[in-house]
Amino acid sequence: MRLRFRWLATVVAAAVLGSLPAAAQAAPVTTCRDLTIPVTLAGAPQSIYGQLCTPTGASTIQVLVPGASYNHTYWDFPVSPEIRSYRLAMNNAGYATFALDRLGTGRSSRPASLALTSLTQADVVHQVVQAFRTGGNAPKFRKIVLGGHSVGSAITIIEAGTYHDVDAVLVTGLTHGINALGAVPIIASLIPASLDAKFGSGGYDAGYLTTMPGSRFGDFHVPGIRIPAVADTDEATKDVFAAGEVIDTVLLGVILPYSRNITAPTMLVMGNDPAFCGILTAPDCSTAESLRRVETPYYTPQANLRTFVLRDYGHSLNLAPDAPKYHAAVIAWADSVVGH
Repeated sequence: MRLRFRWLATVVAAAVLGSLPAAAQAAPVTTCRDLTIPVTLAGAPQSIYGQLCTPTGASTIQVLVPGASYNHTYWDFPVSPEIRSYRLAMNNAGYATFALDRLGTGRSSRPASLALTSLTQADVVHQVVQAFRTGGNAPKFRKIVLGGHSVGSAITIIEAGTYHDVDAVLVTGLTHGINALGAVPIIASLIPASLDAKFGSGGYDAGYLTTMPGSRFGDFHVPGIRIPAVADTDEATKDVFAAGEVIDTVLLGVILPYSRNITAPTMLVMGNDPAFCGILTAPDCSTAESLRRVETPYYTPQANLRTFVLRDYGHSLNLAPDAPKYHAAVIAWADSVVGH
């Protein structure tokens, strides 16, 4: 009788553990390290810095491109990382990540700002993708997901639509429309980086811009609830961007449907974004279905566009208190199209 009870208890325990969601089971052991990848820009040598985090056994990597005025920290936000770190969520799900600093930002090379557009940044990101694809100057991975946020999404769209060398595409914080009423105040808050105390002694040329001190919550978080630690850390870790990156983000990422060149499975995630959501001149982001209905014509049938909306937050989705909902949606999508 005692042996039978032990056997029954073992079977029940195995069934219960097997039914638990992945997040409730033990996360794989993840190793993180700094990685600098040599690249070229118009024939000149440059370098891209990023944080490479690899769970044990991972064969798929997500290469992550931050938006304007952000660096790799956007993908690994330090305030309540169990909630806001996209990097940690993906690693716990078994995906490797490489969160990079775009050229001109963070610990990557800083060329003249005139050399930087979303087009030139896309060529550089292509070189990074190839490093992971071939194992040259970086570990080799079997599959690659390219993900971006805002300007980083425009760079992602251009790279994926030009080179067709990634297995899936994640677009966040960017649609094919602009809400002028929401975008104008954000544009008005931009200043030359050289005029900001954070960057004033850094020798930035006049084409490098950043956000005016104290403006980021209104620009990127509203209608989210202000959490002082999040807002303060976002200000403390902000970065710069080149004006040219924004210009061709609007032209190639929004006005012209360059995304119609993408042939890999694609997911689009938006919040209640003041700049890229609306009704008249921007998509209706009130639900995933309304967003999908408007955005699907801008993508190929091969992209099989999936959509998700984090309704209670603004532009910078990773910083939302309910960011785990979006992270879980991305994990489910990635598991279905590439696996880890």
